[in-house]
Amino acid sequence: MKTLPSLLVLGLIVMKFHAQSFNTFPVTTQKPPLHARHWIAITGKPLAATAGATLFIQGGNAIDASCAMLAATCTMWDVLGWGGETQSLIYHPKLKKVIAINALGVAPTGATASFFKEKGYTYPPQYGALAAVTPGTPGGLLVILAEFGTKSLKEVLAPAMQLATGYPIEAQAANSIEREKVRIREWPYSAKVFLTHQGEREAPYPGEIFVQNDLLLTLQKMVETEQQALRKGKNRKEAIYAAYDRFYKGDIAREFVRGCREQGGLITLEDLASWKVIQEEPLMTTYRGTEVYKLREWTQGPVMLQTLNMLENFDIKAMGYNSSGYIHTLYQAMNLTYADRDYYYGDPYFPPVEPILGLLSKEYALKRSKLISPDKNNPHFLPGDPYPYEGKTNPWLKASTKLITKKGNFDEQYYRDFVAGTTSVIAADSSGWVVSMTPSGGWIPACIAGNTGIGMSQRMQSFVLDATENPFNVVEPGKRPRVTLTPSFAMRDGKPFLAFAKQGGDEQDQLLLQFFLNIVEFGMTVQEACESAGFISHQLFSSFGDHERQPGSLVLNTKIPEWTRNELLRKGYKLQFRERTSGPVNAIQFDWLNGAFWGGSSNHGEDYGIGW
Repeated sequence: MKTLPSLLVLGLIVMKFHAQSFNTFPVTTQKPPLHARHWIAITGKPLAATAGATLFIQGGNAIDASCAMLAATCTMWDVLGWGGETQSLIYHPKLKKVIAINALGVAPTGATASFFKEKGYTYPPQYGALAAVTPGTPGGLLVILAEFGTKSLKEVLAPAMQLATGYPIEAQAANSIEREKVRIREWPYSAKVFLTHQGEREAPYPGEIFVQNDLLLTLQKMVETEQQALRKGKNRKEAIYAAYDRFYKGDIAREFVRGCREQGGLITLEDLASWKVIQEEPLMTTYRGTEVYKLREWTQGPVMLQTLNMLENFDIKAMGYNSSGYIHTLYQAMNLTYADRDYYYGDPYFPPVEPILGLLSKEYALKRSKLISPDKNNPHFLPGDPYPYEGKTNPWLKASTKLITKKGNFDEQYYRDFVAGTTSVIAADSSGWVVSMTPSGGWIPACIAGNTGIGMSQRMQSFVLDATENPFNVVEPGKRPRVTLTPSFAMRDGKPFLAFAKQGGDEQDQLLLQFFLNIVEFGMTVQEACESAGFISHQLFSSFGDHERQPGSLVLNTKIPEWTRNELLRKGYKLQFRERTSGPVNAIQFDWLNGAFWGGSSNHGEDYGIGW
């Protein structure tokens, strides 16, 4: 640990040198690409990337490093907290397969559609204890570490625990607290942690040492339990699961439930004790020979697979990068697949069974692609009928032909809701382990559960209360909401090719799709692809707040030229502009020719990478 600062400085110097020496063309990105041979760690905050580097330097693998980064980002409230959820794709080098990790919480006891309707809600609330599903991130971290890591929980949580004793808070988090202080005052345990000043500014100032004693005590309890188990002769894995039990069944669980219910929440001790992390088979499609992996239909991830299936029917490269034809074709394809997402996606462990095989059929994609007009935007795309491609009859066909339109105002609050929450964690090592992770939930303004220091999830809002909107995603106890969180992984020739992920709510798979096409169709470097001028549709239903949609709304980068803008206006789009529209995307590309990694981290936020 004492040598870490000098090693990091050296790593940054090496990163800059490689960015200049390995490219034969001028560097055109605002950030240089990150080059590494032994390991690489990228996430949403520089200090959190340092946590990952620490575990690598101590001899850990990519699993250990990603868990350390996850813990650090949660502790730093990097648009998420400890009470949220964690979704991961892990490449297992010995098994040579991709493993999916489902660490999403579930609706608690009493969370029914009738319960929320009786309280006057159109959708479950955005904020407060009633917005919380059971915490998934602690369990996800512990299971991933126990099953695939090499280090102890004490070693992996050490950086996060140091942060909890006090770290210089960044402007992004500090100003978010100040912006949300009125809501934070409603929750006494949150106010105790976040509102550190009296007077006009109640939030910490940027750079102020931010201390979280309650969270530190919770993390210490987990580590103490692990260490006690080791002293009793338990092995590493058993000891980590002992910490898991203390969190979900012991005194931490009791305080979490007490604090939740005191503030009007529904979570019970049984809800925590019965919840489990699930290891799954991911979904996969091929795009021009590249295998692309996503999590199952409890996330929005399959929309990217569906869209890629549709785009195989077009000559994307010939259209030209960010031409009006390219933007229009992708926009239309995405809106078709998002219409399917909004109606057919949900928790696959609850009936009814989602028609995911039909949705991912290449034949279904071909049929849907024929709906795209080259001349104009269609603001009224409906869900398709995937059931015949599974040899079944659609029981929801009549209901799915009704478009429920909730138009809203495109203002800053709508945009913040649209991209709410989340960070990404990407790691790889020379032994072959790869992690693509998109943790989220419990972001500021978080309602903290009692004296645990843990901000509860806000994911309940992603459920619907009316089956005519989505019969697969109606809230009920024990069920997972359909979420926007969507890590990505790609293989070529039986080897890892890309690990990529981003934060940003409903825009995640829109921009991850464009990132992927930037590399496979337009030959960009991973850093160029991360910084590229992406575009975003708001024609889909938002997964947050009032679930509004903006038909024809298209957000463009300010770099898009005037003639392209005019062509899009003629096609019926309503244009908005932002200076940065890339993400933030974090990614690793695998250079098998040279036995090295290329890392990319967009210039959109505070995301950062370190490699060696």
